[in-house]
Amino acid sequence: MFIQTEATPNPATLKFLPGRVVMPEGTFEAKSPESAQFSPLAERLFSVPDVTGVFFGYDFITVTKADSEWQHLKPAILGAIMEHFMTGAPLFVGGHVQADEDGEEFFDEQDAPTVATIKELLETRIRPAVAGDGGDITFRGFKDGIVYLVMKGACSGCPSSTATLRHGIQNLLRHFLPDVREVQAV
Repeated sequence: MFIQTEATPNPATLKFLPGRVVMPEGTFEAKSPESAQFSPLAERLFSVPDVTGVFFGYDFITVTKADSEWQHLKPAILGAIMEHFMTGAPLFVGGHVQADEDGEEFFDEQDAPTVATIKELLETRIRPAVAGDGGDITFRGFKDGIVYLVMKGACSGCPSSTATLRHGIQNLLRHFLPDVREVQAV
C-alpha cells in the first residue's frame, strides 16, 4: 500500500491520500480523542503524540498537529493509516457511521431560492476546490445578506481561510447572487 501526502495551505495540517475511498458519503471531523471514540482509525491517529485533529473526506485524511515537526510525526501517522487499511478494520464501530453534524440550518423561507443557489454553488464550485486542499466547507445559514459557513479539516484554523472566505467564496457568491453581502465562518 502506498500512501501519498500533500501539503495544505494550513502548515499545521497535512493531507494523506491512501489511494482508496476513505468515506463514501459525507465527512467526519474529530478535534479531540473523545470525539474520535467511534472510529478506530481516528483513535489510532490521536494516539500519535501531538495530533490535535483528524478529518476524513471521500478519498483523503487530513491530520492536524500542534507543535511537532512533520518529519517526526509523518512516519507514525503513515503507519497508523496503513495498519488500519491493511487489517480491514471498519472506519466506524458498532454500525455507528458518524457524519459531521454542523448544527441546524437557518434561513427565512422567503430566501429559499437564494439558499438553493448558494448550496448549488458550494457543491459544484467551492467544495471540490476546498477538498483539494484537504478540507470542507458546508452551509449553515443565511440571514440579512450574510452567508454562514462551517469550515472543516485543513480549512479550520488555516491562516489563509479568511482570504479564501473574503476573496474567493464571497466574491463568487456575490457574482451570482446580489443579495449576498458577506460570508462568515461559524
